[in-house]
Amino acid sequence: MKRKQRRVLLVLGWSDYRLQRGVERYAQQRRWHLSPEVTRERVIPWGWNGDGILAWLAAGDDLAEFVVRAAKPTVDFSFRRPHLKFPRVLYDHARSAQIVAEHFLSRNFTSFIYYEDYDNWSFEERGRAFVEALEQTGHACNWLRWRQPADLTVAARYQEWKRKRKWLASQLRSAPKPVAVFAPSDWMAVDILETCESTGLSVPEQVAIVGADNLLLAADLMRTPITTVDPNLEAIGYRGAELLDDLMDGKPAPTEPIRVPPLGLIVRKSSDLMAVNHPAIARSLRYLHNHFHEPIGVGHLAKVAAMSLRGFHQTFVQQVGRSPGHELHRVRIDRAKQLLTTSAEKTQLVAASCGYQNVNSFWVAFRKATGLTPQQYRQRFGQRSS
Repeated sequence: MKRKQRRVLLVLGWSDYRLQRGVERYAQQRRWHLSPEVTRERVIPWGWNGDGILAWLAAGDDLAEFVVRAAKPTVDFSFRRPHLKFPRVLYDHARSAQIVAEHFLSRNFTSFIYYEDYDNWSFEERGRAFVEALEQTGHACNWLRWRQPADLTVAARYQEWKRKRKWLASQLRSAPKPVAVFAPSDWMAVDILETCESTGLSVPEQVAIVGADNLLLAADLMRTPITTVDPNLEAIGYRGAELLDDLMDGKPAPTEPIRVPPLGLIVRKSSDLMAVNHPAIARSLRYLHNHFHEPIGVGHLAKVAAMSLRGFHQTFVQQVGRSPGHELHRVRIDRAKQLLTTSAEKTQLVAASCGYQNVNSFWVAFRKATGLTPQQYRQRFGQRSS
């Protein structure tokens, strides 16, 4: 007997094309009929009748009321309204914060800031996890919160923006340097970057910055591209659609939200430098991060530092905690991971872009570092994974 085509409604008070792409991919596999009217306009489809709803109830009481009244199998991608007992598929905000903490700690930072300017449940989750990850390694974190009064006039809002930037500049200037700053969204990370630029603080030498959600357009064309966490929204959309299918089949709902981990960190210039106070080693690290894609070796780095090879090696290990050869290898492998998971470039081009002279040496180095071949790594962690 031919299965009836299921009709699924998207009611997304906040949406992202990547989430929708994940839903679309699952819908194509299951031959769903999708009704995406609300993703294009804020129109509540009162009277709609179908089989299931995929919702992002982050804003709009009228939207939440519609979903409740529809009384259809529903999956919510948000936790803004925890009193609504819908099954949920959520981004693993805690894991994203832990990845950022690990990134900063691997670069020897000891001074940390978490900055957010908007009251949001997801920002709170990220902040708590970031602080906890640092505390577990014996480090404290300064949590900066900016809140704009709700009753400001339009004219006052312009002045409030300037007041926020002045306050933020004061906080950054007074922080022990070098300082690592995590902002739970890319637009807040831009806030930090622009404040540093106007204040004369160098990024990443004095202030290293990481944002989240990979929302910036043409990020690599910025004077200082910002490191960010890729939230793997396509996988969240796919998993939400998969869960809704189970609910429409009559299967029991999970008792806790399903958390989807981030795809990983997209490392860019804003944070990709070691926190060291030795000028010569800092100079060699800057050169390493700018030229790792070239056929350089430890000898080149020692010349940039204007030190003997032996003295450079000893000092580098003291300052960084690993050898210069190890650091060069780490940076190249990190860049390879990024290219393999975010681009469709052939392995030969990835190898060349990361400073390897041939694909065989890259293949051996990558497998030794990750336990996977480049092809296996791309298949497991690439953008299309669900």
